[in-house]
Amino acid sequence: MGAKILVSACLMGHAVRYGGQAKPLVHPALDRWREEGRLVTICPEMSAGMPVPRLPAEIAAGKAGADVLSGAARVLESQGGDVTDGFRQAAENALALARETGCAYALLIDGSPSCGSGFIYDGSFTGHRLPGEGVTAALLRANGIRVFSDREIETLAALIDAQ
Repeated sequence: MGAKILVSACLMGHAVRYGGQAKPLVHPALDRWREEGRLVTICPEMSAGMPVPRLPAEIAAGKAGADVLSGAARVLESQGGDVTDGFRQAAENALALARETGCAYALLIDGSPSCGSGFIYDGSFTGHRLPGEGVTAALLRANGIRVFSDREIETLAALIDAQ
């Protein structure tokens, strides 16, 4: 068996997103990896004790996950509550799980202030997207885990199949 893949729980059909929904990703590669025992599922936010449902949160002021990790940005809820510490803990939990289970890759839901890897929202709660990554994606990448968004599953599958 090859390297394991850390996967956002919402992509696996778990109703853990902030609004209480799932966003299941259906793909033959996921089915194969599940059968091979390669998938390690986590919702970083839930691992840090955040409830479902919870208020929407975005990284403030058009910043990104690396800024949150360095202390240069905050993660705020739509009503102004600061949830930065929870998102940092979520990222640390995801990294610890990835290390414990031998994950070389992560397949994460895009857009999330935690798991976004291609885009995140700008902190205005208006639906405006920016290129960038969330806190968990940034920490995983900084520690050598290759991160792919749900829209990049074909790329990840090709990479794994080539090994």
